[in-house]
Amino acid sequence: MEQAIPRWLRLDPAGAVPPFEQIKQCILASVNSGEAAVGTRLPPVRALATHLGIAANTVARAYRELEQAGVVETRGRAGTVVAAGGDAARRRVADAADAFAAVVHSTGVSEADAVAMVRAALRRA
Repeated sequence: MEQAIPRWLRLDPAGAVPPFEQIKQCILASVNSGEAAVGTRLPPVRALATHLGIAANTVARAYRELEQAGVVETRGRAGTVVAAGGDAARRRVADAADAFAAVVHSTGVSEADAVAMVRAALRRA
């Protein structure tokens, strides 16, 4: 039986963001909102690639990077699922954001400049 593709897993083909990054952002947003709860099974790489009209390696890269971040885990033939570790990863990012905000505040850098710096750092990463 074929698994349905979640409605939240869509790409903007005209967007400037690469497809693998869009897939990561869709999955992260759904995990953060609770729409994709721990244990939610993601579509198989080939099925999602076919559905989105992109290369399987593009989907595999997104899944691999999310797995390295602890957001998903691959369970062999059981597929890729949202991991419980995603909560820990989110906590680490929130802690880092708090520390960054404290540095910004203590140095007097404006919020707009600080946000611009973060965006630039994320693009370089």
